[in-house]
Amino acid sequence: MSFRMYAREISPPVRISLLVVTLVSLGICSELKVRVRLSDGLIGEEILDANSENDDITVEFKQGDGTHITVVFDFKRDVRIVRALILGEPERGQNQYQVLCFVSRLDHHEIIPTESMARLRQKNPHLVRTAEEKRGVEHLHMDMAVNASHAGHRNTLIHSVCKEAREGFYTRTADTKHWLDKGDVPKLLDRCSSTLDLWQPCFCSYHLRLEWLPCLLKYCRSRRGAAGRANPYKCGIRSCSKGYRFDYYVPHKQLCPWDEET
Repeated sequence: MSFRMYAREISPPVRISLLVVTLVSLGICSELKVRVRLSDGLIGEEILDANSENDDITVEFKQGDGTHITVVFDFKRDVRIVRALILGEPERGQNQYQVLCFVSRLDHHEIIPTESMARLRQKNPHLVRTAEEKRGVEHLHMDMAVNASHAGHRNTLIHSVCKEAREGFYTRTADTKHWLDKGDVPKLLDRCSSTLDLWQPCFCSYHLRLEWLPCLLKYCRSRRGAAGRANPYKCGIRSCSKGYRFDYYVPHKQLCPWDEET
């Protein structure tokens, strides 16, 4: 892949297999479209949008089954929002679509900073990108359900992204007890995959994978100057893929049709 970063002082060319990055003005949104191979083998497109003014990054893509995934990395509030709009099957008694929303604490090592993301540009946008590093699955047990409107005065971003989630958004007490009221979520329930009654409450699991993320900055050294020092400068990024598994409560198994016993 050809992704590279140019410093303010142009340094000697360095061979790197990464993104081509040029300087852009801060305080505006910068969009990058990357073609990736999804977990089902199909080729999809990730749209990465960096908002330097709000200090957040949004990643969007559509899975092969039509599910629309949105992931927001909010550096200012240390929040990560994962939203999945899943198409339903009305002939099976399901709604036309279902929206799941998961809110958790952001790990700042998961993706590069907003300012660096805003500077990324592709040299060849037609190539299908493959992540250099495949990271494991992060398993999150969501033990709290919160009405999205309750977060509106604290975090308008959560309200905006999750407002269509009928069951509210799911989060973890340990992550958000300082700014969210605790929801009434049962703790001891069977998994939906082992529950036979479609109207029985259970714990559902939802899996997804981001196939391409700029997760680390790379640094190169310029030629030694008059003082004999080789100064490091940002010259590229390392890409990663990462999986997520969310366990959360549903009032009946009918709302968790993808979590079947295999």
